[in-house]
Amino acid sequence: MDLFSRSLTALMAAIGDLPDEDFERPSGCAGWLVRDLACHLTLGAQDVLITLVTPAEGEPTVDEVTYWHLVEPPTGDDPFDALIPRLADAYGEPRLLKHHLDDLGSAADRAAALADPAGRVGTRDEIITVADFLSVYVLEWTLHHLDLVAHLAAAPAPPAETLAASRTALERIAGTPFPASFSDEDALRAGTGRRAPTEAETAALGPFAGALPLILG
Repeated sequence: MDLFSRSLTALMAAIGDLPDEDFERPSGCAGWLVRDLACHLTLGAQDVLITLVTPAEGEPTVDEVTYWHLVEPPTGDDPFDALIPRLADAYGEPRLLKHHLDDLGSAADRAAALADPAGRVGTRDEIITVADFLSVYVLEWTLHHLDLVAHLAAAPAPPAETLAASRTALERIAGTPFPASFSDEDALRAGTGRRAPTEAETAALGPFAGALPLILG
C-alpha cells in the first residue's frame, strides 16, 4: 500500500512541476507525447477508483503476477490507444490536464489508503485482492514514470524503492531474474522494450535475451 502511494505521488509531482513546453516533447511511449502519457495516467487513476469500488465475491482468479499478459508490441491501430492523443489535445492547456490528473490521482491515493488490502475487487473480468491490484499499479506507475523522464533530463526519476519493487515484479512475471549487473532502471527499460539491450547486456542475459522484450498488457 505504501509503495502504491509513493509511486503515484512521485509521478504526479513530476508531472505537476513540468513547464508547459515539456508537454509537447516525446515520451518513452512510442508515438505519444508527454501530454498523451499524462492523459493515459489520468485514465489510470480513474481505473483505480472504479476498481476499488467494485467489490467481488469468490476466490481471486489472478494475482499481481498473473494479472499481466505478455502481448505483441502495439502498432498504433488499437482504437483506445488512438483515442488518447485526441483526448489529450482536447484539454488545450497543460494546466487543465495537470489539474484533472491531480484531482483523480489524489482521490485514487486516498481510496487506496482506505481500502482493505484483503478485500476482493473485480477488474478486466477477473477477481483480485486489493493488495495485489495496488501492486499491479506500482509497476504501472513506475514504468510510466520512466516513460515520462525518457527525454526530460531535468525531471526527477522514480523513487529507488519503487524501481526495486517493479524490477522484482517484472522478474516474477518473466519467471527469471535479470543479471545482477543490471540496475533496476536498466532491467525495467531493457526488459520491457523501452530500449534495446546493449551487446554486453545481451551477453549477460544469455538465453533470457530471446524472451525480450516483455510487453505487458
